[in-house]
Amino acid sequence: MKKLLRAEIAIVLALSLGTSALYSILKFAEAILSPKGIGGTQTNLNPAQARAEFFDFSYQLLGILFALAPAVLALYLLRRENDKAFTEIGIWPVTLKSDLFKGLALAAAIGIPGLALYAAARLLGLAAQVVPAELAGYWWTVPMLLLSAARAAIQEEVIMVAYLYKRFDQLGIKFAHQQLISASIRALYHSYQGFAGIVGNFVMGLIFGWAYRKWGRVMPLIVAHFILDAVSFVGYALLAKQLATLGGVF
Repeated sequence: MKKLLRAEIAIVLALSLGTSALYSILKFAEAILSPKGIGGTQTNLNPAQARAEFFDFSYQLLGILFALAPAVLALYLLRRENDKAFTEIGIWPVTLKSDLFKGLALAAAIGIPGLALYAAARLLGLAAQVVPAELAGYWWTVPMLLLSAARAAIQEEVIMVAYLYKRFDQLGIKFAHQQLISASIRALYHSYQGFAGIVGNFVMGLIFGWAYRKWGRVMPLIVAHFILDAVSFVGYALLAKQLATLGGVF
């Protein structure tokens, strides 16, 4: 049974964030070895996928939908073996006020220190410059960015927390080790952002794991993650011109 669970975990990760981690590590190594170093590289948030509007829209929408497939698979695997799985992981039914309040608090606890960490890393040349999406493109740009934020929130928290922690429990892995494994993978698939992305997302993984174990619900984590990414994708783009005056820090 445990061998099958380990194989299942490997398959789910290979279809999703485990593969992203490997590519991200390679990009990080490439940036480190480049003449400009990691501080001289750029990371584009949700870049255009094609010049023609129809194809750009189609590629981005399909990319979001297919990226959700591994999370849906993870939920299916949990639900197939337990009719009460969605209730046990706290993804359905939604307790709107409680999940929203906890998500907002968690987003504030992560987002404010995270912004300071990114600014410090940029000043030290230890983080790639984030290039926001161009909001002046099409009418659907902002809705697509919000969909992308929802995709990242659902994909990462369902797989890295709800699914992995459940499987780790079944494998008899201690909670502290569960946190370290999950947070390390989260840090690795954000390593393309530089040292700030690695450290920030590792800490975020530890805090999210603690919150999940304390509350017994993954939905507040999804809400918090969505808020953080929505602010990063849309808010950062709205303030891009003002932030550009800060000497290239942002």
